[in-house]
Amino acid sequence: VTAMDHNDDPEDQDETVCNREEDCSINNNRRKTVSPAVGEHPLQYNYTLWYSRRTPSRPANTQSYEQNIRQIGTVASVEQFWKFYSHLVRPGDLTGHSDFHLFKEGIKPMWEDEANKNGGKWIIRLRKGLASRFWENIILAMLGEQFMVGEEICGVVVSIRFQEDILSIWNKTASDQVTTSRIRDTLRRVLNLPPNTIMEYKTHNDSLKDNSSFRNTKITL
Repeated sequence: VTAMDHNDDPEDQDETVCNREEDCSINNNRRKTVSPAVGEHPLQYNYTLWYSRRTPSRPANTQSYEQNIRQIGTVASVEQFWKFYSHLVRPGDLTGHSDFHLFKEGIKPMWEDEANKNGGKWIIRLRKGLASRFWENIILAMLGEQFMVGEEICGVVVSIRFQEDILSIWNKTASDQVTTSRIRDTLRRVLNLPPNTIMEYKTHNDSLKDNSSFRNTKITL
């Protein structure tokens, strides 16, 4: 259920992620190009929100994950984002093993996607109760282009788990240490993380090897 854990079955996709289902239908026609309306403030990139949920006991595989991750909608302007976001369930109110993924349009939240395959992600583990606020802050930093790393950012994920919640930000080039360091430092600033916060990095190639999102990471203080 994170864009990495490669799992989900359709019967698990029963959680409502919109406060009113019709309000989340904005721009979810995948065949049309989403554009800012007249007078709106365009985002530098269009972004697509995805949702996934699974039963942890189910075996994981790429095919079931790709089939069952759900595309909710795409936004192209600040105004479209806030209209969309205001009707979404907050991550802290999701139950079970659930994930929201907000990625640049055209990039699937999967390790194998062309834009992701040479990349990786920073991981921040959160105690329960913090996910909604941190998710909003990391989204606004991404939409506002605060990371200053060109086109390196692919998207962000919030992963709701039973004992902790996990925030991650994906970038294109795992081997570019200048970029990954800048992303790490920007995360510390925009999320106002305490100096002793443990941050972990994992390449998507390593995730493919061990079929896990959050195990066997490289830890940075």
